[in-house]
Amino acid sequence: MVQVRESSPPLARITGALYLLYFLTAIIGMLLVSRGFAVSGNVINIFSIACYFVVTVLFYVLFKPVSWVFSLLAALFSFGGCVVMSLGLFHIGSSVSPLLFFGPFCLLMGYLIFRSRFLPRVLGVAMAIAGFGWLAFLLPAVPNYVSIAIQIFGFLSELSLCLWLLVMGVNVKR
Repeated sequence: MVQVRESSPPLARITGALYLLYFLTAIIGMLLVSRGFAVSGNVINIFSIACYFVVTVLFYVLFKPVSWVFSLLAALFSFGGCVVMSLGLFHIGSSVSPLLFFGPFCLLMGYLIFRSRFLPRVLGVAMAIAGFGWLAFLLPAVPNYVSIAIQIFGFLSELSLCLWLLVMGVNVKR
């Protein structure tokens, strides 16, 4: 494991750091909006979306050697989700859920991680399951307890990827 840390390119760690910054700012933004501080919360939400946009670009660069086609497709889905989230902040096009884009993004990321060999395959499996979960979350017939489980699993899957990139980086040899 020490060898992985020493040989990991800074791109992986930067991606992990920005991914963590996205998580933190998104949570703070949601808390502020829910507590009645809509303007401050939305400013932070815009910043969190910008972070996710940059994370998307970094993921594209990181996974381009695995498959530039699937990496580009994942990036396009993520960009679509970022646009929908941005519009939702201003109550424009709010009938479309960002999960319609982030579900396929997570599925594709799961595939890319699984194929990459420079990240643990279990992270790829978890991300793919999270992608299916985000898409299932959109179904109106999903019971509340399943929705909560999907949210928790999806959050933990993405957070695991984020922390792995930040702490462990990637195995350059692979």
